[in-house]
Amino acid sequence: MCGRTACTLAPDEVSRACSYRTRGGQRRQPRWRDGDADKYRPSYNKSPQSMSPVLVSQRHFDKSAPVDECVLASMRWGLIPAWFKESDPNKMQYSTNNCRSENILEKKSYKDPLLKGQRCVILADGFYEWQRREKQKQPFFIYFPQRTSPSQEKEEDQQLLSPTHNKEKSESGVISPGFSEESEAPPEWTGWKLLTMAGVFDCWSPLTGGDPLYTYSVITVNASPNLQNIHDRMPAILDGEEEVRRWLDFGEVKSLDAIKLLQPKDILTFHPVSSFVNNSRNNSPECLQPVDLNSKKEPKASASSKMMMSWLSSSSPSKRKDPDAN
Repeated sequence: MCGRTACTLAPDEVSRACSYRTRGGQRRQPRWRDGDADKYRPSYNKSPQSMSPVLVSQRHFDKSAPVDECVLASMRWGLIPAWFKESDPNKMQYSTNNCRSENILEKKSYKDPLLKGQRCVILADGFYEWQRREKQKQPFFIYFPQRTSPSQEKEEDQQLLSPTHNKEKSESGVISPGFSEESEAPPEWTGWKLLTMAGVFDCWSPLTGGDPLYTYSVITVNASPNLQNIHDRMPAILDGEEEVRRWLDFGEVKSLDAIKLLQPKDILTFHPVSSFVNNSRNNSPECLQPVDLNSKKEPKASASSKMMMSWLSSSSPSKRKDPDAN
């Protein structure tokens, strides 16, 4: 299962971290859907009902857009079916935070959006999972292995973002000097590699009128061999740009073919963290801090956990200091 995540990147960082490729192989940097960047709040401890960044086909919001053009949107975790008749989405009587891949075509809540092509990619630094022990549950933070030292990557990334190198459009929609949205690919993101989890989403509109609510469910599969000792389920991970493209391109890849992408993947790394993360109100870097299960002393960080802590500490304090609550 997947019941808690972390996504600490600022909105502009999320955009740069999830560049994608079109059918023709062109690399693009997704824009945020109008107003959605303001709805997303970075957090070290995201729980269901919070708003998370998801990547989806722009066609869902603009029928004239190419199916393989993607956009970032903020969606609430916990799918509310379009056919839900209550006036308050919080009156849902059952949990839709996770959707088992093997049952996705059996339950109307998930089958309907899947067959409509409403597939999304949930973005996160990683997710938390709790291992059952005799007297307690031990939390772990699970994420993609990182490429090289984030401190070095961050330095390189800042060079790419200098006026002479970066040509990216600002959040206001103004194109910075020299950026050619069509002719040049965005600079490759060299910071923290975001986890890309497969999901389905739906759009629910209040019976009394008002703004529609976009919500999603994380699809889960059997745990991969290296995670089975922690939990028997894991999110369906999309590994690489091609799998992300195929999952989102509902025009080219039909539902039954897309489902074949939902397989356990033995590609993630992890480290234990303290029980501080158990309380969803706790929202600070301590949630991610590695702990040594065999010692009460300061733990000796592994290479992967060193990368994570280095990336967090090297990032802009204004973006990571005291993040808003979920």
